[in-house]
Amino acid sequence: MTEPDTRQAVLRIEAADADAEELDRLARRLRAELGELDVDLRAVPGELPEGAKAADPVTVGSLMVAFSAAGGVFPGLVETLREWLGRQAGHHKIKMTIDGDTVELERATTAERQQLIEAFVQRHG
Repeated sequence: MTEPDTRQAVLRIEAADADAEELDRLARRLRAELGELDVDLRAVPGELPEGAKAADPVTVGSLMVAFSAAGGVFPGLVETLREWLGRQAGHHKIKMTIDGDTVELERATTAERQQLIEAFVQRHG
């Protein structure tokens, strides 16, 4: 995506009691679902956690998502994240950061999630 209206978000999965391998599995599952959307996905460069097994240094459990600000892609992205979290067995959350503004998505009541997401979408959609 090289369009001028492209936005970038960093997604970071946080999972209670998960090691680097589990975070990697979660990130791969999320990446597969996000691959169905009109977004560009990349690994987030960073330091490998101690004991992690990977050839390239990436921040485990993190993804960079580039998407068009037009066309309603952002609300679809957020809805996909919410649905993915709802299907996870453990207590996980996803931190989404756009332009230094971070929102934490986790299991909450439907009304709480909707209120939080609507405010975030209004700022960045």
